[in-house]
Amino acid sequence: MPKAKAAHQSLTTMTEMVLPNDTNTLNNLMGGRLLHWMDICAAIAAQKHANRIVVTASVDSVSFVEAIQLGDIVTMEAKVTRAFNSSMEVYIKVWAQNISAGEAATKTNSAFYTFVAVDQSGRPIEVPQATAETDEEKELFASALRRRQLRLVLAGRMKPAEAVELRALFELG
Repeated sequence: MPKAKAAHQSLTTMTEMVLPNDTNTLNNLMGGRLLHWMDICAAIAAQKHANRIVVTASVDSVSFVEAIQLGDIVTMEAKVTRAFNSSMEVYIKVWAQNISAGEAATKTNSAFYTFVAVDQSGRPIEVPQATAETDEEKELFASALRRRQLRLVLAGRMKPAEAVELRALFELG
């Protein structure tokens, strides 16, 4: 088994400027373009963790809180929250800032991506475990198993009765 890595070792920050080709007719950043940027940033974090090629397995819990405008600077921060056998969950946060107006950066989006590390033939390969150090990392690590089980149940790859972590949320003691 590969040696465990701290979550902060996968930390990846990426910055983009919203240009006219990135916007819709309201001069807002198109959601698909943002998801594209987020996928790249999250994939880099997963690759840093695994030291391998990774492929996107799922994207969930994407929230669009604020519109991002033409000319805004978009900053994304991603890191691995937990690693399983060959898959890794990556949490990504997005901020937008209108620098010319002197505005502070505003958190606009967040999401959870799942990546699978693969070998040169495209077959899944084992990844290092992730360790959590900060309070936020520990909370994300602890809740990652519930999110994973929910993804597997919704994809039909796990029976609801087998989702022990999810079941525990609904059992009254």
